[in-house]
Amino acid sequence: MDSFQTKCPKCFKSKFWKTSGHRLKCRNCHYLFTPKSNRANISNKLLKQIISEFILEHSTNVILERVKISKYKLLKILTLLRMVMSRDVPNVFSGIVEVDETYLGGQMKNRKLKERLKINGIYGNTRGFGTIKQPVFGILCREGRVYAEIVRDVEAKDLQPLIEKQVRKGSTVCSDTWRGYTGIAAKGYVHRLVNHSQKEYSDKKGNHINGLEGFWGYLKRKLAAKGGIRRKRLPLYLGEYVWRYNQRNLSLKEQENLLFKLIIKSS
Repeated sequence: MDSFQTKCPKCFKSKFWKTSGHRLKCRNCHYLFTPKSNRANISNKLLKQIISEFILEHSTNVILERVKISKYKLLKILTLLRMVMSRDVPNVFSGIVEVDETYLGGQMKNRKLKERLKINGIYGNTRGFGTIKQPVFGILCREGRVYAEIVRDVEAKDLQPLIEKQVRKGSTVCSDTWRGYTGIAAKGYVHRLVNHSQKEYSDKKGNHINGLEGFWGYLKRKLAAKGGIRRKRLPLYLGEYVWRYNQRNLSLKEQENLLFKLIIKSS
């Protein structure tokens, strides 16, 4: 069930009859009321205030000091904002694009002793810690917009369907030499390789994935500043920072207005 759906303010049920004047009548207790105009079920004024604080990347505690709202309600609204951001994906890319994969997760030294022992017991010391981190795949167009998604693995079956979904056929795809990209040329793309193992980061024709690697650096710094995020919530934070990166050329006020419109549109 959507935790942000409209509920009766008297009995908290979520089934209604529609009446005149845009009002709702609860099927359970017959209470008649006018629903809020956004999914957060708060006034637009209060929602805009929260969005303003959120765009400035203020912490939950700072927002609670400035906005009169319960912590429980605020956390639900912040989750809603991240959900809406995550769904505001860029249009299909064309032209020259960069593709790359990375891994997200805490350092081994920051894990609890019990977790470290379990990891070593399962994987031994012969495999890298990256094997238990969360793989993420990204695509960046040269105009500077990025698309990123959490994936189960980084093999061709995991990565290439996302390229086909997000990149128009005939586009030039720049990647490193990872085997997950082998065969992409046969699917209608021009494939250009950058061989990092030979310390090659760009060729004379401008083939590189430096833009996407710059985004990975931005993403990891932002996530590190959060001090640890549960894996099940990682998609929401990934969506948030993809959105922030894609809207980075907008002023803070323009970002606030855009996010508010997305919330209203989702209602």
